Amino acid sequence: MKGNFFKKILIIFLVFVGIAALLKMGGDFFGESEKKVSAKNTILHLEMNGVILNGKKFIKNLKKYKDDNRIKAIVININSPGGSVGPSQEIYHEIKRVRTELKKPVVCVTTGVMASGAYYSAVACDKIVVAPGALVGSIGVIMEFANLEKLYDWAKVTRYSITSGKFKDSGAEYRGMREDERALFQNMINEVYAQFKGTVMKERKLKEEIVTEYADGRVFTGASAVKLGFADQEGFFDDAVKVAADLAKLGDNYELFEIPKKKMSIFDFGGKDVEDDVNSMAEYADLLKGKASAGLNVESAMKYLLRAQYLNQPLYMMPGYWE
Repeated sequence: MKGNFFKKILIIFLVFVGIAALLKMGGDFFGESEKKVSAKNTILHLEMNGVILNGKKFIKNLKKYKDDNRIKAIVININSPGGSVGPSQEIYHEIKRVRTELKKPVVCVTTGVMASGAYYSAVACDKIVVAPGALVGSIGVIMEFANLEKLYDWAKVTRYSITSGKFKDSGAEYRGMREDERALFQNMINEVYAQFKGTVMKERKLKEEIVTEYADGRVFTGASAVKLGFADQEGFFDDAVKVAADLAKLGDNYELFEIPKKKMSIFDFGGKDVEDDVNSMAEYADLLKGKASAGLNVESAMKYLLRAQYLNQPLYMMPGYWE
């Protein structure tokens, strides 16, 4: 009897799993199927939020929709203080490719923050629209280090490395930095900084002396950015959509398409929203507030607390803005 009972339970379970799989392929149960682009003239709305650590989600969405012939223009709503150098450059490259290869206008807009790496990405757009009180600019490069030597001494902890060369442990937190190491990192920062300045000069069509004068890490208001030539016009999201429609010569004959966030179905027990921002820094903040997800631990929390995830790497980052 017990054997038959467990067989019935197993069969019911397998049937349930099979139905779930079929529903997953056909759409979310008690959720919504993926929204499709339908209008002949469509303006795609993308968002770039948070610290740029990889940009994979943004680039994935851009690549997914950019080749659709019904997409005539793109508006990117930005609220980001910047982030890692490579991903910021990659986002810039992908936006520029849409303009050059597909000839589709791209307009960037911010009512919050468009700084450092986010601004680097934004200069790839045809037009930059900014709220007059938005924070824009912060053109520069930063690289942070931590010297915990005295803390280790206090804790009676000794750390050391065995390396293949004198620069292999450069930036290590357990000792002070030598002058030759400092010079090495400064040269790296100068090289990346020159790339940033050159990109801004080329895309914004600004003279070198203007960019050099203001590319010292300072942040502008949106109004000042427009006056100095680092942005095109003051405005808000609806204004940016109108600019995109005008560039694409759509008039008032268009629809705005916003990529829907995936809704959880009844089968996503314990799951979380897959539509994270450009980064996943919110996870660290949640952990410190007592809302940790299963994959995070105390080490992750300490990295967030000490900003350790940013150490020893050049960043296009607005200082002091981490969430």
